[in-house]
Amino acid sequence: MENDHLRIAGREFRSRLIAGTGKYRSFQEMARAHEASGAEIVTVAVRRVNLSDRSKESLLDYIDRSKYFILPNTAGCVNSDEAVRTARLAREVGLSNWIKLEVIGDDKTLFPDNFELVKATEQLAHEGFVVLPYTNDDLIAARRLIDAGAAAVMPLGAPIGSGLGIQNAANIRILREMITEVPLILDAGVGTASDAAIAMELGADAVLMNTGIAAAEDPVLMAEAMKNAILAGRQAYLAGRMAKKLYATASSPLEGVVR
Repeated sequence: MENDHLRIAGREFRSRLIAGTGKYRSFQEMARAHEASGAEIVTVAVRRVNLSDRSKESLLDYIDRSKYFILPNTAGCVNSDEAVRTARLAREVGLSNWIKLEVIGDDKTLFPDNFELVKATEQLAHEGFVVLPYTNDDLIAARRLIDAGAAAVMPLGAPIGSGLGIQNAANIRILREMITEVPLILDAGVGTASDAAIAMELGADAVLMNTGIAAAEDPVLMAEAMKNAILAGRQAYLAGRMAKKLYATASSPLEGVVR
């Protein structure tokens, strides 16, 4: 496992857990959770950060950029034009030329608008951004995004912030089998450590999570649990699980047993 690194757009990360920054009770708690999670990538909603007045307290003050790679996101954008403008702003203020691309098509479910997502991905990739789009767990949408220049695809496991866990494991398995050009990162729906482990056992290259940690009764302890789950799930995936069988098979061989 020493050399089993996450690779995105030519960059390597040791951790396969990507952490969010929203919904914590305080910035201090967020910082402690990030430390416990072992994450190296931290995603920040550009439209929810004060970028104009640096004299005021900001969550960016609690992210050590020597330890964490900031991944700006376009949360809150509802069309490709908004998303592109937000990504450009993130780059202009020095956050990153990487962008977690979100274009939301429905206020209640927060499901992505894949048509606008593909449009924005194509534009941003053309402008030199490393684009990681949040999308439905749909193979055709994923292929369209890759063709548009996405550096990874980030299918949802369940609606954002729901904590329901992976609702369609078959789709994630199909995506894992069919998408090999870029990393597959599960994004949204993780509620507890077992959800993260299952995502990794299904073959996800990484898991992005926010509410599952931030909304826990003890976010710091949950962050550590998530770290361990990601590692265990990855190890199980690489090890290759035993085949499922309908009937029992004795754990101890019966050959040579005297009856």
